[in-house]
Amino acid sequence: MIDFDAVQQSMVLLFSSFDPWIVVVPGIVLGLIFGATPGLQISMAMAIFLPITMYMDFVQAMLFLTAIFTGGSFGAGIPAILMNIPGTSSAIATAFDGYPMARNGQHNQALGIALASSVIGVLMGYVILFIMIQPLSVMVLKLGPAEMFIVILWGMTLIASLKGEQVLKGLMVGFVGLLAGTIGFSEIGLARGTMGQTYLLDGIPVIPAMMGMFAASELFKLANKGFIVESEDSRKVRIGEILSGCKMAFRYPGVMLRGGLIGVFVGAVPGVGSSVSNLLSYVEAKRRDEDPESFGKGNPKGVVASESANSTSEAGSMATLLALGIPGGGATAVMLAAFAMHNITGGPQFIREQTDVVYAIIFANFAQVFLLIVVGLLFIPVLANIVKVPMRYLIPSVLVLAVMGSFGLTGNMTGPVTVLIFAVIGWILRHYGYSVPAAVIGLLLGSLAEKSLLHSYQISGGDFTYLFGRPVALGILALLLLSLFGQPLMNRFKAYRAARA
Repeated sequence: MIDFDAVQQSMVLLFSSFDPWIVVVPGIVLGLIFGATPGLQISMAMAIFLPITMYMDFVQAMLFLTAIFTGGSFGAGIPAILMNIPGTSSAIATAFDGYPMARNGQHNQALGIALASSVIGVLMGYVILFIMIQPLSVMVLKLGPAEMFIVILWGMTLIASLKGEQVLKGLMVGFVGLLAGTIGFSEIGLARGTMGQTYLLDGIPVIPAMMGMFAASELFKLANKGFIVESEDSRKVRIGEILSGCKMAFRYPGVMLRGGLIGVFVGAVPGVGSSVSNLLSYVEAKRRDEDPESFGKGNPKGVVASESANSTSEAGSMATLLALGIPGGGATAVMLAAFAMHNITGGPQFIREQTDVVYAIIFANFAQVFLLIVVGLLFIPVLANIVKVPMRYLIPSVLVLAVMGSFGLTGNMTGPVTVLIFAVIGWILRHYGYSVPAAVIGLLLGSLAEKSLLHSYQISGGDFTYLFGRPVALGILALLLLSLFGQPLMNRFKAYRAARA
C-alpha cells in the first residue's frame, strides 16, 4: 500500500535543496569506471568512498552510494561486450552474445542495447520496489536455507542449457567448478582440498579465477589476431549506431519485462542476487526463442535479457536492505555500514517510521536512470575505442590490469597466481570444447550451495520430509522443473496432436 503523505514528504526531502543531487553524477561516473575496469568491483568503489558519506546527511549518502551501484551495474557489461571480460559476476551472461556482436563489428549496437536495457531494468526494478516493498519484505522472510538451496540449484541447472549440443560436458565442468567452490574451511571448521596451502584456507578467490578463465584465456586465443574487430570500417565508434542499439533493445519488450521480473525477485534473495538472475533471464530468453541456436552467436536478445535482469536485481537487493536490514551482497553490505554510520537500522520499523526516506531513495533512483543515459552516452564512445587498439598492445595491458586488480582484491600473490592458473585452465577448457561459463557458475555458487544445504540439514534434523512442509520451496521446485521440462513436453504434446490430426 502506498502512503501518499510520505510520498509528498519525500519530495520535500529531495527537492527543497540541490545538495542531495550534487553527488549523483560523480557517483555514476565512479560506478562506471569501477564496473568497467576488470579486477575492480562496485562494492570496492563503495567501500573506498564510504568514509566521505560521514560528512553527508543520510539521504545524500544513500543517493551517492546508489549512484555508484547504478553506474557499476551498467559499467560491468562494457568489458563483457568489448573484451569478453565480465566486470562482475552479474555480467557473465552479457558476454555470451555481447562479445560475438563486438567481434562481428556490432560493438556500437551492443553497447547501446546494454545501456537501454540497464536503464529500463533499473527503472522497472524501482517501480516494482515502490509498489511492492512491504509485500516483498514479507516474501523474503519466508525464504529459508531450503528455498535458497533450490534457487541455487536452479542456477546450477542452467549449466545444461548454456551449450545445448554439449549438455554433458557443461554439467561435468559445472560440478567440478562447484566442488572447487567448496575448497577451504567449511561451515563446521574443516579444511578441505587445500593441499597444505595456507593461501587456500579461505577458498579460491572467485573474481581473480573468473578474470583468468574469461579474460586471459580469451586473450591467448586472440594472440594471432591484429584487432578485436578485424574490419577497419567496423572498428569505428559511431554515436548514431549506439543510439540505434538503444532503439533495438525496445524491439524485445517481452524479453526485457521477463528479465526485469526475474531480476527483482531473484535479486531480493540474500547472497544469490544478480549472479544468478542474469543467467536465469538469459536461459529463459533462449528457451522461449524461436531460434535458440542463434544465442551465443550474437543475438541481441541475449544482451537484453542479461542486462535487464542484472540491473533490476539492484532494486531487489535494496528491498531486503530497506525492509529487513539484510544485505543482499557486497554492495548492499557497504550500504548497511552507511546505515550504521548514521545510526539508522533497516527493517520493518524503519519502513514504518521513515517511509518518506524510503520513498526518497526510490524516487532518487528514478532520476538516476535519466542521468545514466546522459553520462553513459558520453562515457561509452571513450571505452568503445578499445576496439581500435592493436592486440599486441591490448593483450599485455589487460593482463597487467587483471594481475594488478587481483592483487588489490586479495592483498597478496594469491590473486595474481590464481589469474595465471585459471587462465591456463580456461584455455584448456576452450580448446577441448568445455563450457567456461559453466565452470565459473559452479565456482561462484559452490560455497553458498554448501552453506544453504548444511543449514537445511541442521534445521530439519536430516528428515527429507521437512521439504513438504515448505510450500514456498515446493513452489520454486515446481518452477524449476517446469522451466527444465515444460517446453520439451509441450513440443511433444503438439507433435502428438499434429500426428493425430
